[in-house]
Amino acid sequence: MSKVGKITRRTLLVASVAVAGGVAFGYYAYRRPFDNPLLTDLPEGSTAITPYIRIDKDGVTIITPRAEMGQGVHTTLAALVAEELDLAWEDVRVEHGPASPAYYNGAVSAEGMPFMATDGGLLARNARAFGDVIGKFMGFQVTGGSSSVPDGFDKMRLAGAAAREVLLEAAVATSGVARAQLRTDNGAVVLPDGSRLSYPSLANAAADIEPPREPQLKSRSDWRFLGKTMPRLDIEDKSTGKAQYGIDVRLPGMVHATVKTNPRLGGGLSGYDATAAESARGVIKVVPVTGGVGVIADNTWRAFRAAGQVTFDWGPAPYPPSSEEMFEAVAASFNDDHRDSRFRDDGDVDAALEGVKVIEAEYRVPYLAHAPLEPMNAVVLLIDGRLDIWVGTQIPMQLVTSAAEMTGLDSDAIRIHTQLIGGSFGRRLEDDYVRQAIEVAQAMEGTPVKMTWSREEDMTHDFCRPLGMARMRGAVNDGAVDAYDASIAYPSVTASQVGRLGLSVPGPDIAMR
Repeated sequence: MSKVGKITRRTLLVASVAVAGGVAFGYYAYRRPFDNPLLTDLPEGSTAITPYIRIDKDGVTIITPRAEMGQGVHTTLAALVAEELDLAWEDVRVEHGPASPAYYNGAVSAEGMPFMATDGGLLARNARAFGDVIGKFMGFQVTGGSSSVPDGFDKMRLAGAAAREVLLEAAVATSGVARAQLRTDNGAVVLPDGSRLSYPSLANAAADIEPPREPQLKSRSDWRFLGKTMPRLDIEDKSTGKAQYGIDVRLPGMVHATVKTNPRLGGGLSGYDATAAESARGVIKVVPVTGGVGVIADNTWRAFRAAGQVTFDWGPAPYPPSSEEMFEAVAASFNDDHRDSRFRDDGDVDAALEGVKVIEAEYRVPYLAHAPLEPMNAVVLLIDGRLDIWVGTQIPMQLVTSAAEMTGLDSDAIRIHTQLIGGSFGRRLEDDYVRQAIEVAQAMEGTPVKMTWSREEDMTHDFCRPLGMARMRGAVNDGAVDAYDASIAYPSVTASQVGRLGLSVPGPDIAMR
């Protein structure tokens, strides 16, 4: 960032008002770090130097703040830490981080600001900087919007560099050798005589050393991993079936469940008859869930079969019954009275199109389901005032909030164990399937319950990319575009998804640009 960018950003942070409650937060509050969440459940003999690094007798584990769902984020974010910490690539181990505001995503908030990506003006730059403030004060831990690397590029490198400095200081205390005579190499501090102190051997001494806030980062010329073609860390496990996804979780004494709700989304439920399902083989219990029922059985297939035997009286859908009628509603919004934003308005398009050949086109896209390979699922255990959830999710902190709201438990009694995700494309930015799993688990307190959606339930209960239309007109003169006008009518994806999380988005949805 340029010097001017730093100055304007700091000025904005000091002078601005945070959106939550209208409370003014200064630069100091913004800079203050969160508590290290790894210290809460730290295994005996382990040291957590930063929220991103845990060291035990077996080596270094890099904690990634974003969910791995096939995009390779575990490898990329791990490389940022490994580069600065001087680890050997073959020794790198990776785990998902717990639900914690320490892993907030400022980049996704910044990209949500109502400015085009090409807008480099002062207002747009300051708004994006303020997006990081919003992300931090809201503890917005989310994987999405292709934001993992932009958000983590500096954070993860700084974490690795800070841990390296701590380990060097630990080596000074352990060996008595001056700091200037030490260097790091492939997971060890190297003494002047060539002897090596492995990072695990220094972990105990490192535990009491405060990491530096602004450690020196490596210069680009010294990079070993970044900018290079590196093998993904998960290739072997994903190629040999060793990788464990959410749907693979097995716990002792676990029962299996599925749910069924109205395929006419938002249509409600007037009643149901579960008599046949309750007497089906392997069925343990049929319980009500919001808008439908949950069927608990001794295996998933029997739960699916029994759910198909429940008869329902579904309510009608609160939207037009056909795609054509839906498109008619969208087309009506092209009326000027419905326009809510205009990103560019250069020149006089109407005048430029007078008396020339006008080229016109209309484009339509239908609703489109995410359709991830791994259907929605979660394993939930409610026992002795504690709730544990094993799930593939892009919003772990939001799940804590939802679970606390549903169960009345304090947030510190709720643990999210984020699993590898077998495809998402944004679908696991929602909490609906986890809420259902919690409802079912509340009826089976003390017993772990795996809730899995059938493929039919998965496809009919998606939060689809909305249908939309684009109308374009223009003119060409001497082989060059002389005039161009594009109008897009589309329900806001961002406002819809973020609204379901109880938040709001100022201005137009740039995701629809």
